[in-house]
Amino acid sequence: MSSKLLRGTFILTIGTILSKVLGLFYVIPFYQIVGAKGTLLYQYSYVPYTIFISVATAGVPLAVSKFISKYNSLEEYAVGRKLFKSGLMVMMVTGFVAFLIMYFTAPFLAEISLHGKKQLFSVNEVSTVIRAVSFALIVVPFMSLIRGYFQGHQSMGPSAVSQVVEQIIRILFTLVGAYVVLHTLNGGMVKAVSVATFAAFIGAIGSLAVLFWYWFKRKPHLDELLEKDKGTINISLKQIYKEILIYAAPFVFVGIANPLFQFIDQLTFSRAMATIASGKLADTAFSILNFESHKIVIIPVSLATAFSLTLVPSITKAFVENDQKSMNHQMNQAFQVLLFLTLPAAIGLSLLAEPVYTVFYEHDPLGIEVLGAYAPVAILFSLYSVTAAILQGINEQRYTILSLLVGLLIKLSLNIPLIKAMATEGAILATALGYTAAIIINLIVIKKYSNYPFRLVFRRCTLIVLLAGIMWLGTELTFTVMKLFLSPQSKVQSLLMILICGVVGSGIYFYLSLKTKLVYRLFGDKVDSIKRKLHLPI
Repeated sequence: MSSKLLRGTFILTIGTILSKVLGLFYVIPFYQIVGAKGTLLYQYSYVPYTIFISVATAGVPLAVSKFISKYNSLEEYAVGRKLFKSGLMVMMVTGFVAFLIMYFTAPFLAEISLHGKKQLFSVNEVSTVIRAVSFALIVVPFMSLIRGYFQGHQSMGPSAVSQVVEQIIRILFTLVGAYVVLHTLNGGMVKAVSVATFAAFIGAIGSLAVLFWYWFKRKPHLDELLEKDKGTINISLKQIYKEILIYAAPFVFVGIANPLFQFIDQLTFSRAMATIASGKLADTAFSILNFESHKIVIIPVSLATAFSLTLVPSITKAFVENDQKSMNHQMNQAFQVLLFLTLPAAIGLSLLAEPVYTVFYEHDPLGIEVLGAYAPVAILFSLYSVTAAILQGINEQRYTILSLLVGLLIKLSLNIPLIKAMATEGAILATALGYTAAIIINLIVIKKYSNYPFRLVFRRCTLIVLLAGIMWLGTELTFTVMKLFLSPQSKVQSLLMILICGVVGSGIYFYLSLKTKLVYRLFGDKVDSIKRKLHLPI
């Protein structure tokens, strides 16, 4: 069973990472089709949608899979089927209600985003795009429950395949739809972006079709399990949903943390910027901050988030068994591997902001400046994900709600004054301060309730920072020399600069990691097996 579970977790992790990678890199062709104006309009609709979808579904697959797995281990298969049948109805209703709320509040959401000022788009235009994306809410909650049901039976393939299919269909529909509307049908930007956001609904339908196919294929096996049901536990639907809500609630708050910080920018950024710049410049800066730069910054964060969710079971097991040594080891690994991976990625992204922004979008001085300032915040995004996952592991998830609320309050209080003082960098600083406060609260709670000693992790993190600093010097020198021969204003030359600087930087970092034995302490025997495959001396 354990090997089956490990294989399943690996498949699901690969599917999740592939899905996220596709979801990040489609912005390159999308930006070329709709430009900065189109991405601004797209962003106005997608931040509210992300919040709605997080509330409607976040935690549902995990909560349902944990619940079903628990009762399957007791051979009470009928309990899981009972949840599945009623849950499908509940998710259909939840999704439809969420759709109606978002559809009919679209003018209000557009109004508070635009503040009634003279900007690039009218309230009606933003409302149209918000309404186009709201249709996905009908399908996604229903779909997430089916994924959770399969995961509860240790069947990760359906979730992984459906995620990838959903992204491929959504991206194809987004890119082809936007291109056809603008360049073949000669439609306007609002119609093109509406088609692009409606792609979320089309992608969800494709994913649902995959899940239905798996359901009909595997139903005979699931029915066989039902015949083996012991039937000794009779649990009411009220008890079932209470258990699921308790487990899912913290994931909702962790899932909506980033969209809520973005939504505060959506509500306040243009209003604050309009006092120090023109409305058009305010809109451009907002799009760069909340869409173009954010999409790049979130790349290393996605890997950290996927990693953090795999921690919960092992930390929970050690905590429940009161195995302090094992729990400390798991947490040490979590913090160190997180920093080992995200710190060099964030430094590299900040240092190479000019060629990276050029490759993804175009050579834009404001975009380059914002990306350079925003990239280090990726470390905070990742730390928040991991500390929240650890709180889940030690059964103190209620504090994730407190830490998030404190972080949001700091962001809301400081955003406007900092934007007025520092322009776009002010919004980035407010986000960084909000996340820092939330992380500090999470760390205090971890220390208090798990007696976790931070001494070792502090020493190792100091070493990681030192190695990353040397890597930065080497990469900075390489980048400076390369600028003598190559122009970061050209996409092809920028890509070449990224590749060469990336090889030099990662080479320095991993060489130093091997020499200091740090990489062995973090990854153990896996390092030797990788070196064998690369034919390197052990």
